[in-house]
Amino acid sequence: MRNELVQVMAGNAFAVSDATGDMRPDPRTPVGLFSFDTRFLSHWVLRVNGQPLYALSRDDVTYFETRFFLVPGTATHYVDADVSVIRHRSIDDSFNERITVLNHSAKPAEFTVRMEMGSDFADTAEIKSPQPRRTEVLMDKGQLRLCYERGRFGRETTISSTEPAEVDQGGMTFRISVAPNGTWTTNLHVATTIRGAGAQDLRASLEAHQRIVRQDMREDLRDWLENAPTLITPRDEVATAYRGALTDLAGLRYEPLAYAEPVPVGGMPWAMSLYGRDSMITCLQTLAFTPELAPATLRILAMDQGGRLDDEHDEEPGKILGELRYGESAAFGTAAPTMYYGAADTTPLFVILLDEYERWSGDAALVRELRHPARMALDWLDEYGDITGDGYVRYQRRNTHRGLINQSWKNSPDAVVDRHGREPAFPRATCELQGYAYDAKRRGARLAREIWGDPQYADRLEREAAELKERFNRDFWLPERGYYAFALEPDGRPVDALTSNNGHLLWSRIAEQDRAESVARHLLGPRMFSGWGVRTYAEGQLPYNPVGAHLGGVWPSDNALIAAGLRRYGCDVEAARIVAGIFDVVETLRGPVPEVIAGYSREQTKYPVQLPAAGRPQSWSSGALLMLIGVMMGLRPVGENLLVNPVLPEGYGRVELLDIPGRWGRTDSYGRERPGGARGRRPRLR
Repeated sequence: MRNELVQVMAGNAFAVSDATGDMRPDPRTPVGLFSFDTRFLSHWVLRVNGQPLYALSRDDVTYFETRFFLVPGTATHYVDADVSVIRHRSIDDSFNERITVLNHSAKPAEFTVRMEMGSDFADTAEIKSPQPRRTEVLMDKGQLRLCYERGRFGRETTISSTEPAEVDQGGMTFRISVAPNGTWTTNLHVATTIRGAGAQDLRASLEAHQRIVRQDMREDLRDWLENAPTLITPRDEVATAYRGALTDLAGLRYEPLAYAEPVPVGGMPWAMSLYGRDSMITCLQTLAFTPELAPATLRILAMDQGGRLDDEHDEEPGKILGELRYGESAAFGTAAPTMYYGAADTTPLFVILLDEYERWSGDAALVRELRHPARMALDWLDEYGDITGDGYVRYQRRNTHRGLINQSWKNSPDAVVDRHGREPAFPRATCELQGYAYDAKRRGARLAREIWGDPQYADRLEREAAELKERFNRDFWLPERGYYAFALEPDGRPVDALTSNNGHLLWSRIAEQDRAESVARHLLGPRMFSGWGVRTYAEGQLPYNPVGAHLGGVWPSDNALIAAGLRRYGCDVEAARIVAGIFDVVETLRGPVPEVIAGYSREQTKYPVQLPAAGRPQSWSSGALLMLIGVMMGLRPVGENLLVNPVLPEGYGRVELLDIPGRWGRTDSYGRERPGGARGRRPRLR
């Protein structure tokens, strides 16, 4: 078998190994057992009679369970192997591995089974070069305990076995005798413990955070899939991708410490924690499919909303959390702190999600419950988001040592540049932030008028939104180019790069109706559209790089919002092309939807090229697939009804979506491919 990585996950805990199930540190990727931003196992290597094992096959049962079928010795011995090994691995409230040795000879056989064990307790932020740590190794009543402490910060790995073993500082050894054609089995159990860094001894909490899967993970997954709408399509690949995306979303739920409801993590392997942006966009993408993710996400973000000015955490009153971290680097300030607010888009997205969730669910009680956090978020847009006083939301990090340089969704350090590669000055006002702020004010006005009973506040927000839209379309529009500027500098000069952010302006509805067609032509033109999807940064500009995540890569999450925006302006042909392109990526690559692929032209590569650092699965990538189905079906809640206006890509035939949840209860929709494919419409802006 080719050298590949195998993973199991549950919540924010995950284990990554090679194709035989062994784990050894790899500076290129996080290999080992991880939970709450700490690697609890870095070395986990199985040998039989001193020999390494080789893979015959593997059965990936589901996201939390897999089986490795192995033999000792070299490949030339496979046909004559008189012993084989099965490693059955699962992860729930702990890491579990059942090792079965099978004797295929007609005589009794003796074997020495050795599991090498070790932990470096590395933080996920330092996988490329883990810092040396003094790990205490204890042998206690047949258990192996690996312990690390730094002041009040403590981590512990405890390994036990159901069969007697010789325990030493490097692992466990089993000296066994297996009957003719018999088997021997032991179950290894790995428990993890967190102490300090603002928490007590949290072994119980770590187990509690997996309560959703501990009760019965298979039953939970079955219920999760059954509660989601049923997709009926003649394209088996689409149906498989849909089920796979739902399964990945099930695996990417976790319960943050001291919080009892599951919320989406960012994704494997670098973002297995709460990311405000990723979680909220995932919820927006999946409201027609798994709406139960939204209220828990809104509540925990409201609970952790910024309440003071704090440069270390980039915190401001009303600001919504950027990310939540538990690792040593965050605890001791060598990376972004545990609760980090360095994101300018999370705050308007909070109001957008609250309103959109109520439109789908009719849950006015939650809107009333979160009135104060929502108003604080709206206040933040003007009081702290508008840094220069020109009416635009801008960002500039307060934490000048460890804070993120760019605090929009394109948050890599080199992501915001003009078409010649020049970096604009701070504070930066990227275009999509203005769209989000406009949308948040409009939606806040609806909530104020219809649910909070505050018409004066609603009038004010509507007036401010209208003024922002007028100002934006004056200052950001580049008439000689026919698209909106990427950003504005503090002095008002436009950053003239052509980027996918233009599509977010359609999603937020801040773009003028008569400019939508021009924007759509750019987005689906050869400079932006790779054939698989819309690039983040247009080809032909000096900084363009097809393998640059934010300077030319193609993100399914980005494309889902763009496609939804195109449909809002009646650009159905263009939206259908994006739907088809992203589904082609998923059908070609199979498995979880990738975080990002290279921006190479489809004609050039014939295959979607994955980037090595891209995560998979990712919550907002899996959610993007669901959102694109909703875009294809034209789903939109209006009052107590669900409106359906399907536009299917060529070759999709008839598609049905059954049992769509919402304030109407459950309802069905169907769509049929139009003769000749999708046809564009130019209706009034909804």
